[in-house]
Amino acid sequence: MKKRDRLQIIYDILEVIRDKGEKIKPTHILYKSNLSHQMMQQYLDELIGKGFINELRHEKGKTYSLTEKGFNYLSGYTQITKFVESFGLA
Repeated sequence: MKKRDRLQIIYDILEVIRDKGEKIKPTHILYKSNLSHQMMQQYLDELIGKGFINELRHEKGKTYSLTEKGFNYLSGYTQITKFVESFGLA
């Protein structure tokens, strides 16, 4: 199996958040994205800082949701991978 690159990991995290209905707990992201806790937290911090996701704090913990920028990343990444695959480069 090919090792995922950074852009693929970001895509996977954003896709998990989108597919879970826009409000997902960190535990679900951890399991679905197949990352260690430390790596997941680094990616989440970066994605929050760059405006791809929002962190919502509740009495029972935190949830995450996508921003418009996050949705745009998912769309753009999909287009790029289809383009690369169409030339047999993936």
